Amino acid sequence: MKYDEEFWNKYADENESRDNEGFTKFLTDLASSLHCTSILEIGCGTGIDLRKFNDSFEIHGVDLNDHALELAKKNIPNGKFYKENITKLPFEDSSVDFVFTHKLLNYLDDDTLDNGVSEMFRVAKKYIVNCELFGESEEMINDEMKFRNMQKRWLNYKVKIVSNVNMHEEIEPEQVRFTLLRKVQ
Repeated sequence: MKYDEEFWNKYADENESRDNEGFTKFLTDLASSLHCTSILEIGCGTGIDLRKFNDSFEIHGVDLNDHALELAKKNIPNGKFYKENITKLPFEDSSVDFVFTHKLLNYLDDDTLDNGVSEMFRVAKKYIVNCELFGESEEMINDEMKFRNMQKRWLNYKVKIVSNVNMHEEIEPEQVRFTLLRKVQ
């Protein structure tokens, strides 16, 4: 997996000005309604999607960008943040109730994505959520990104597909595909 620190530093700074309150409220309401208490965002960046979770949640974030992680730690002092990638998550098996990604998987090459899906499954205790730009055939969006069909990626795992729909533009303006999976024990 190629990592461009300059690109991701700039992305982190720009992300700080983004306020997608509809999406973060949707996530917190969903996690609460599913009786989840531990949350992990993979590719958490500055923690913008984790900020609405209150202190009753155990919040974790993983990212490769030091600058973004510094901002996340500052903005969510009770959260636990780790510099690590999706292929080597620093968690025990079945240890996190609610594992999610938000427009991260579109940036990954196919091998990294496949290894990352395996890791998400390994650490998830109850639910996995992927919110990614959708494309049935997973064609390139630009030089940096690919559309993803996450439902297809989960077919060989012991999961129940609870939902696989495009999010409404009022919740997520780019209309990402929302894939919610229940891990089957």
